[in-house]
Amino acid sequence: MTEYKHTIGGEVSYTGIGLHSGEISTIRFKPAGKDEGFVFIRVDLPGCPEIPADIDHVVDISRGTTIGVGNATVGTIEHVLAALKGMNLDNVRIEIDGPEAPVADGSAIVFINLLKQVGLVQQDSERVYFEIEHPISFSAPNENVDVVIVPSNELKVTFMIDYKHPYLGTEYTWLPSLDHFVKEFAGARTFCFINEILYLKQAGLIKGGSLENALVIAEPNMTEEELKNLQDIFGYHEPVTVSDQGILNSHPLRYPNEFVRHKVLDLLGDMALFGLPIKGHILAARSGHKTNVELVKKLRQIQKKNELQQIYQKQKRKDIVFDINAIMRIVPHRYPFLLVDKIVEFVPDERIVGIKNVTINEPFFAGHFPGHPIMPGVLIIEGMAQAGGIMLLNQLDNPQDYVAYFAAIDNVKFRKPVMPGDTLRYELTVISLKRSLAKMHGETYVGNEKVAEGDFLAMIQERNK
Repeated sequence: MTEYKHTIGGEVSYTGIGLHSGEISTIRFKPAGKDEGFVFIRVDLPGCPEIPADIDHVVDISRGTTIGVGNATVGTIEHVLAALKGMNLDNVRIEIDGPEAPVADGSAIVFINLLKQVGLVQQDSERVYFEIEHPISFSAPNENVDVVIVPSNELKVTFMIDYKHPYLGTEYTWLPSLDHFVKEFAGARTFCFINEILYLKQAGLIKGGSLENALVIAEPNMTEEELKNLQDIFGYHEPVTVSDQGILNSHPLRYPNEFVRHKVLDLLGDMALFGLPIKGHILAARSGHKTNVELVKKLRQIQKKNELQQIYQKQKRKDIVFDINAIMRIVPHRYPFLLVDKIVEFVPDERIVGIKNVTINEPFFAGHFPGHPIMPGVLIIEGMAQAGGIMLLNQLDNPQDYVAYFAAIDNVKFRKPVMPGDTLRYELTVISLKRSLAKMHGETYVGNEKVAEGDFLAMIQERNK
């Protein structure tokens, strides 16, 4: 059954304070074109710069998720994005006249109620899903975070938190489908511990934070003096109280496990940065914005590789990313100077692994130590450079119009001769990467033995120049 993209049926706005900046801003949701995605527009800045809400424009995750283009940024967008994804929207323009989205009540429900007022409109564009074909995992051992995505026929989320706090221990929940988000997750509010909020307040941060837009978890047996101090810090006229559940100012929980449900809300908002709806079951333990964003980056790399394979690799194979025919569609080299037979591993912008089978029929063996055939070391370096060039050219929409020139090769070492019958494995890792300039470290192996290595500086230029 064909699914189509959706936008909203009209304009709707909300004015409120930013959690971190303390600035009042108005956010306005407007219909978007059929393939625009989610775009923020800073209408208070000259030229009204537009910032696509995708992973390539994330500039900061230290306090919520911030996206930017040049000097224009929008912070704390995760609850807004969660509302849009939770409503199963695809294309919306979001105008804002300040640097941070309003925090509202600390959840997504305020924005969802606004979007409901204008409704959804089907668009003339088919919705394409990113389907998880194999389990994908991400871990951050130092932060005790683990995330796994496994195949599923729709988006599902299982989430567990474990804070080992008297008022907040282990909580678990699961989102069986997006159909359950609005009713069962959208109202879950952001939360923090009293020690965190005291530190942030004293540091001059969370200028817009209050006990009305976040659940603040108290410490056991807080004294009257400590509560009076909190009253002064927040500028309240009424005394600050602690509920039986350990929440300041006795805010009743909207769900028995509201804290972990808000983590699902944050995750959904961050996953919106991927740009495509996902069919997969996400299982997350103690994940936050940092690891959510890292997971989206990993998915984007897989997506890029899949897209490139669709363009260049006509016959899909499990053991090969690019075969020799695909390689010749990407790079200009030809026999006898094409020194890569296939690419077996490819992580866009990070790493590539190429294979070269060395046979006695190689033309250089006729004159290079003919009585004792040895592959010229300079050609091993050339093979590594070609594998690196394949990775660099794949950044471009039309790689056939460009060539990768190597400006410098340093720290070259040859460790073992390469003979006929050997299979070379080129492994190149990106050290730094810009659109037209890259630095990589390359290593070549025969089996498990390293035979050569070096550092490469490459430039990309148009062929006709």
